[in-house]
Amino acid sequence: MASVAPTLIHERALASERGHRYIGAADEVGRGSLAGPVSVGYVVIDPADVPLLPGVRDSKLLSDSVRHELVPAIKSWVAAWGVGHASAAEIDALGLVAALRLAGLRAVNFAHEQQAADAVLLDGNLDWLSATIQPTLLDSLLPGFGDPEDVDGLQIPVRTLIKGDLLALSIAAASILAKVERDDLMDSYDRAYPAYGWIQNKGYGTESHRQAILEHGATDYHRRSWQLTPKGQ
Repeated sequence: MASVAPTLIHERALASERGHRYIGAADEVGRGSLAGPVSVGYVVIDPADVPLLPGVRDSKLLSDSVRHELVPAIKSWVAAWGVGHASAAEIDALGLVAALRLAGLRAVNFAHEQQAADAVLLDGNLDWLSATIQPTLLDSLLPGFGDPEDVDGLQIPVRTLIKGDLLALSIAAASILAKVERDDLMDSYDRAYPAYGWIQNKGYGTESHRQAILEHGATDYHRRSWQLTPKGQ
C-alpha cells in the first residue's frame, strides 16, 4: 500500500496558533545504532508561503537513490536547513538524550544563520531539543552570554508530534537531509574499517556487525558504553 503523502497541516496550525511566521522542523537518525553519530536534520519554512513538495516522505520509506535526488529540491524549498551530528564519543560521554540535543543544536545554529524559526515541530513524543536550563536575567548580563555554546538547547517553543515524519512535510524533509548525510558518513567510515559492513548496516546492530565486533574489537566509531555484543561473549 502506498504511503499517504505528508502535508503542511501541522506546520500551518502551529504558525496560526501562536502568530508565528517561520516554523522549524527536526528529526533524528541513528538513535539505535551501535556505531557512528546520532544525526539531526532541521529545516525552517514559512508554511504560508511554500507549496507541497512532491515525492518527500519519511526517509525510511524511500530508497537511497531517491533520497539523494530529493536533497537539492528540499534545500531549495526551505528558508534554511542544517544537519548536526554528535559523535559516538560524545554519546558515551553525555548519554543519548544529551547527545541528541547537542546534534540538534548544531543543526539549528547552522540553519538560524540563514533564517531563524519562531517555533519548532519535533518528531516523536519526547522533547530532547529544548534547553534543560532556562537563562535568568542575570545570565543575560554576563559577558559573552548569547553565544550558541551558552545554552544546551532551544529557547523557542517546541511541539512534539508522534509519527511526525509521516504526517508533517517539513519533518519528512528534515529526516531525508539527516539520513542522507549520516549514511554518507557511515559509507566513508566503512572505507577505513571495511570489516564491519557499515555500507550495508549503517552502524546498526545486525548479526554480522556484532560478529565483526567480536572478531575485530570496537573502533573509535563504536559507542563503547553500549552493549555491543551479546552478553557472555
